[in-house]
Amino acid sequence: MSLLITGGTGYIGSHTVVELLQSAEQEGVSQDLSKEIIIVDNLSNSSTKVLDRIEQITGKTVTFIEADICDAQALDKVFTTHNIEAVIHFAGLKAVGESAEIPLSYYHNNVSGTVTLLEIMAKHSVKNIVFSSSATVYGNNVSPLNETMTTSATNPYGQTKLMVEHILFDLAKSDPQWSIACLRYFNPIGAHQSGLIGENPNGIPNNLLPYVAQVAVGRLAQLQVFGDDYDTVDGTGVRDYIHVVDLAQGHVKALESLGHAKGTVKGCQAINLGTGNGTSVLEIVNTFKDISKVDIPYKIVPRRAGDLATVYADAALAGSLLNWQAKLDLTAMIEDTWRWQSENPNGF
Repeated sequence: MSLLITGGTGYIGSHTVVELLQSAEQEGVSQDLSKEIIIVDNLSNSSTKVLDRIEQITGKTVTFIEADICDAQALDKVFTTHNIEAVIHFAGLKAVGESAEIPLSYYHNNVSGTVTLLEIMAKHSVKNIVFSSSATVYGNNVSPLNETMTTSATNPYGQTKLMVEHILFDLAKSDPQWSIACLRYFNPIGAHQSGLIGENPNGIPNNLLPYVAQVAVGRLAQLQVFGDDYDTVDGTGVRDYIHVVDLAQGHVKALESLGHAKGTVKGCQAINLGTGNGTSVLEIVNTFKDISKVDIPYKIVPRRAGDLATVYADAALAGSLLNWQAKLDLTAMIEDTWRWQSENPNGF
């Protein structure tokens, strides 16, 4: 099987490539998914150094093609050159705040780029895809969030994920040959236990844990905590944090569920990937301090508009459809993050 991984040198993409390369060794995975992996990435928020790290971890190499998903000619050449049977689609801009500042870039890259990819897939009769969606599509619903809830979005980034989901559901309705898993992520954190790959954002991090880790290694002075007056255990926002390796293994299980007679995913199916548990900002900070033995200075600042007090998943559907559940706890998430950041203080 040849697999195309768009955005495969990014944070979640690179961890998923590792799990695919090691899929024959994974518990509960019935096939080896590592025969040929082709990564397409424009390197806008990643580095080719990831490829060397993947080889260090797995002892295997992948094919890398620098290209943009909006470039139909480049994508067509990929599909013409390689016998691709399925796609995992990670490529996309992903910063909520930035999406409000440059919405056209987000709609062009995330929505138009996905349409281009789907058109090229259809041209080459490749109709199996795992899509990187987000829990942002649940809008202001009350947790636990489940896949039967009405979807909405409160920012351009979330709107792009929701638009692509609508496109994918419409596509599957129009042609039953399509098999599509829309994986709605909650809050990925952590790193590979080797310390060789982890989250390496350009500029100031948009997510909590890489920000905490960069404060710990001295790259940033202090953390800002947005609000301490929510109705939560300590007043700070609660989110469902999931280890990136668990998340990556969810993609392996989702891929295995597509496109064959025994597949459990028919048409287009939305599936949550989360732990089903919530952890507050200060619980993250205090756990990080305990594990790293480093102080994390922080300052309480006003809430951000649109932030909810508590967000966590109902992950039961992933268990029944994919035979998947998160296994790694908060301690592992923090330990692996600290190992990655302390051994790679400036990233790759």
